[in-house]
Amino acid sequence: MGDKIRGNTVFIVSTATLLLLVILGAAMPAKFGETAGNLYNYTTKNFGWFYLLAVFIMIVFLIGLALSKYGAIRLGGDGDRPQFSFFTWIGMLFSAGFGVGLVFWGVAEPMSHFFSTPYAGIEGQSNEAARLAMGYSFFHWGISQWSVFAIAGLAIAFLQYRKKKEGLVSTALEPVTGKNKAVKKTIDSFAVIATVMGLATSLGMGVLQMNGGMNAVFGTGNSMGIQMAIILVMFAAYMISSSTGLEKGIKYLSNLNLGLALGLLAFVFFAGPTVFILETFTLAMGDYLSSFITYSLRMQPYQGGSWVQEWTIFYWAWVIAWSPFVGAFIARVSKGRTIREFIIGVLIIPPLIACFWVAVFGGTALWHDLNAGTNIAEAVNADLTSALFQTYEVLPLKTLLSVLSILLIFTFLVTSADSATFILASMTMNGNPNPPLFAKMVWGVLMSAIAAVLLYAGGLEALQTASLVAALPFTVILLLMMFAIGKLLRREPLPIRKADLRRFRRLEEAAKKQETS
Repeated sequence: MGDKIRGNTVFIVSTATLLLLVILGAAMPAKFGETAGNLYNYTTKNFGWFYLLAVFIMIVFLIGLALSKYGAIRLGGDGDRPQFSFFTWIGMLFSAGFGVGLVFWGVAEPMSHFFSTPYAGIEGQSNEAARLAMGYSFFHWGISQWSVFAIAGLAIAFLQYRKKKEGLVSTALEPVTGKNKAVKKTIDSFAVIATVMGLATSLGMGVLQMNGGMNAVFGTGNSMGIQMAIILVMFAAYMISSSTGLEKGIKYLSNLNLGLALGLLAFVFFAGPTVFILETFTLAMGDYLSSFITYSLRMQPYQGGSWVQEWTIFYWAWVIAWSPFVGAFIARVSKGRTIREFIIGVLIIPPLIACFWVAVFGGTALWHDLNAGTNIAEAVNADLTSALFQTYEVLPLKTLLSVLSILLIFTFLVTSADSATFILASMTMNGNPNPPLFAKMVWGVLMSAIAAVLLYAGGLEALQTASLVAALPFTVILLLMMFAIGKLLRREPLPIRKADLRRFRRLEEAAKKQETS
């Protein structure tokens, strides 16, 4: 193991860089938070347009690819079939891709937009504000997020399973960047650093929400000590799970997550304003589809304001920073599926679940504020982490729902971190599909430490800042990855369709009959 690490530039550079950030953040939290804030402001003001354009281009590319003749190509050999059942596959995507973020923002986002609207001319806490809040929330949790994950995942899966190469970001870029070792190591090192920063954002948000939930249920208060304790327990849990491998720990936890999430979803759907939820879902889906291009390319150069930077650009930067991990993970669990199955599965199913989740939880909160005189939006504005638990106050079995939600958040955090240690260890061990436990432990420690330092240095704002700064250079890498996919597919022989094969056999049989006659 020592020899492998001594000669492993990616492992050494990425761990050293992140360890330095941990030390600086712990030693100078105020200065660390201030510097991160300055970088955040510079990035959003000068490159927000770049994030929006890049994500929109990725969506167009993926839809075109799914509809093209290349959609029939399989991520693996022509005879390979999917390794995991559809339910397990979706559960893994749901858990690794956005589960904990959705639980955090499912109520917090629509109620934030309802309280303070995306457009200055619309009055907050009005019917119009409620409608706009749901449409914009659907947009943020729709196909745009998942297009980023799909680009990274598709490139890695194609090379790993179709071409039998390492499952690395640098390998996926070889058709564009070539095989220069220095370039490859630089790309992989940066992918690792961006992944850890993006993941730390999600872990930190989950920890803040767990603390908020514990305060709502048990009156523990919100404190740094409790948040550090949650991180320690989470670290122990995901390291135990990580040691069992992909087939056991992550698979079982993913199924548990999806089952628990669907159970909570069903209960709130039937216990809440069911008809209002269904009408809200239908209307918001229509608003989302009709406003998709406007929202995708919306900037504020004329009237000023920072709403787009604080919401849309933050979301896109967050998922871009997280895309090396999620992309590599969904590539790992998607072996045997066709490109068309992969794109449709990744771009349609998880976003539909997400939008329905927002409609159920956010819709329930909106209905009570509009019709029952509650003040959930004001409470959310005061404390984002309390959003879900404020909504439970208007539902039956509120204590049980809160406890189950805390458990769901915890299992989501463990699954995401478990998956991430596996992928990060693989990325820093030359794409090894079964990385050693030592490498997983190193990344487990560093992820927890980064999340802890960011919380210590400035809470939610520092977490958001970290993901944005790490995402900017990786956006360029994702666009290059898109070109690499196109270049690879143009060289790939298309699989013979069953209809063509049957026609060929009929012609062959007819030719044989002619010869015999």
